[in-house]
Amino acid sequence: MTGSWTGTPRRAAPEPLEGPVVGTITGGTIIWFALFFLQLPFYGWFSDHGHAWWIWTCLAGGGLGLIGIWYVRKRDAAIKRAAARKADGADHPDGTP
Repeated sequence: MTGSWTGTPRRAAPEPLEGPVVGTITGGTIIWFALFFLQLPFYGWFSDHGHAWWIWTCLAGGGLGLIGIWYVRKRDAAIKRAAARKADGADHPDGTP
């Protein structure tokens, strides 16, 4: 079976890498908010030069980062609950083995 127009065979996708996702998203969010607050005193200059959107982009990045932190913390907790259930021998969501 070929996977592309070049005729190369398909390979199975590798397993996803898990890392410190919560820390990574939290760090990125802190950077976005820091950039927002560092640029805020220069709003007049940014506005005069047509770059005010830079400041609002940083604020949007920080806001989306807060949503991301909430999401990855919930995901991490769900992964840990599933691993604990599997370790207890209950593979089914209703707790039956």
